[in-house]
Amino acid sequence: MDKVMRKIYYIFGLLSGFSIFLACNSDQNKIVKQPRVIPMKDFFRNPENASFMLSPSGDYIAFTKPVNQRMNVFVTKIGSGDTTQVTAIKDRDVAGYFWKTDKRIIYAKDNGGDENFHLFAVDTDGKNGKELTPFAKVNTQVIDDLRDNDSMMLIGMNKENPELFDVYRLNVNTGDLKLAAKNPGGVADWITDHDGKIRAAVQSDGVNNVLLYRDDEKQNFKQVLRTNFKESVNPLFFSFDNKYVYACSNLKRDKAALIKFDIANGKELEILFEHPEVDVEDLNYSRKRKVLTQIMYETAKPEKKFLDEETEEIYNKVKEKLGEDYEIYFTSENKNEDKFIIRTISDRSLGATYFYDVKQDKLTKIGDRAPWLNETELAVMKPVSYQTKDGLTVNGYLTLPVGIEAKNLPVVINPHGGPWARDSWGWNPEVQFLVNRGYAVLQINFRGSTGYGRKFWESGFKQWGKTMQNDISEGVEWLIKEGIADPKKVAIYGGSYGGYATLAGITFTPDLYACAVDYVGVSNLFTFMGTVPPYWKPFMEMMYEMVGDPKKDSVLLHNASPVFYVDKIKVPLFIAQGANDPRVNKAESDQIVEALKKRGVKVEYMVKENEGHGFYNEENQFDFYGTMEKFLAKHLGGRVETSK
Repeated sequence: MDKVMRKIYYIFGLLSGFSIFLACNSDQNKIVKQPRVIPMKDFFRNPENASFMLSPSGDYIAFTKPVNQRMNVFVTKIGSGDTTQVTAIKDRDVAGYFWKTDKRIIYAKDNGGDENFHLFAVDTDGKNGKELTPFAKVNTQVIDDLRDNDSMMLIGMNKENPELFDVYRLNVNTGDLKLAAKNPGGVADWITDHDGKIRAAVQSDGVNNVLLYRDDEKQNFKQVLRTNFKESVNPLFFSFDNKYVYACSNLKRDKAALIKFDIANGKELEILFEHPEVDVEDLNYSRKRKVLTQIMYETAKPEKKFLDEETEEIYNKVKEKLGEDYEIYFTSENKNEDKFIIRTISDRSLGATYFYDVKQDKLTKIGDRAPWLNETELAVMKPVSYQTKDGLTVNGYLTLPVGIEAKNLPVVINPHGGPWARDSWGWNPEVQFLVNRGYAVLQINFRGSTGYGRKFWESGFKQWGKTMQNDISEGVEWLIKEGIADPKKVAIYGGSYGGYATLAGITFTPDLYACAVDYVGVSNLFTFMGTVPPYWKPFMEMMYEMVGDPKKDSVLLHNASPVFYVDKIKVPLFIAQGANDPRVNKAESDQIVEALKKRGVKVEYMVKENEGHGFYNEENQFDFYGTMEKFLAKHLGGRVETSK
């Protein structure tokens, strides 16, 4: 997927002919009776620990853990047993962090969910803290952490123009900033070589993407390739001699392939890997040995193709120690690449973290992320695929309650956000929570979802509330036909675009659902288009082509906006919204709530003043999911927690 498109896709963070196959071992779901009602907070509480990272030397490990319900950064010296709290944030979780040196850590945090992320630096003893980007209403991006430079990094900020991100060289000790590259207009992505030089950029006018290149920073950029936004050559990183780039590209093909690209002349040189069913997503490499290591893509489950024998050998050694039941990810390494942090995860487990010493071939468990959850009580997520009535193959996931016959069940249909994203196999606390309460959960990668090639993605253009919604509706019909769903007990719940699909479902197909939960969802496509963050504005022409132009396609947008059809809503509705949401403005929820109240229809409405696009503070998640639990139980008859 094009990096420019990724910046748009993060906006929001079934069916005739279903075929179902298990993505699990035969010994899974050993419990034959229905498990206990697991406390709601156990699904959504902060993890015991998370985000482990090795320092450059490999002598220290940093990680996050909750302090007074907020995830803060801690550091421990390997083998010492001593741990130091590095940050002391009280209002908001640390959004992310990384090691700059063995003595200094960089972290990011926004304010109340406004998504204007600021960078901070602090020494590993918790002292010498400094806000590096103290600018109001300014968002910060990390362009290059300049791993080999102890004091400098490259960042992007929309400080001078809220619509454009310029590049700055930032001193992480003093906070000094120097302009490194002025955005000429429309540059959405900056690409550095292995020496930290800004050598390429992707420019967009909202419809057309232009790949810019220069041999060194003294030269001006030149245009080397121009494509429509539907096509992409997405540079991942430069070759080790800094002459070429490795890229994912769907140019002249449907599925994105991994290619070697002559960036100076805008020409594809070689196809390294392509898959017949899905897009290739990413490529890893060894910084130390300067070799390509593995290719990543996703079918029903995450997949990898190894390119390097040493990497594959290390992976297989770890896999042999941990077994076949978990996906394994190498999430961090030291500069010598002889020490690794390893994370496990599955559909029924939030997983554990391990430290692996290559030289000693020693794997040490650091800790479980959620030791209070017993995976034998949780449900298997089953990949599904089907043909729609108009002949399209769609993929998704069906999760059924443990210990209950899959017959005449209450069901929650759970469309994903995006919509230019996809659901994936793996741990999903919402799904496991709902299934534990006795509901079957259906997730569908409806048309317009990403990862399945251009044709499938483009089939969702200007189809909000139409064929995209039909894919979801056909899922309900299939579950009823197969006897899995009780036709009188089907709910729909989703966030962001999934919230839109929820509202569309109960307005355009009101007889399908017994109740609905809309979480930060779009209700009016006209007002939604008019309240986007300023740094989205360069991409609005692209949005118009993908969703609809408010002027040229006014009838289309009107017909697809649930707010204009509230008279069709006849089922109970619960809406949740963050007051500071920069993507789906609070007005999206306000107006549909007001319209329903004018009709005398009761609607539960939860607003959190310190949240944005979704609830991140632990106490707000507890409030939301606790209310959802009671709401669904009232209207679908599922289980509820009796003692809290």
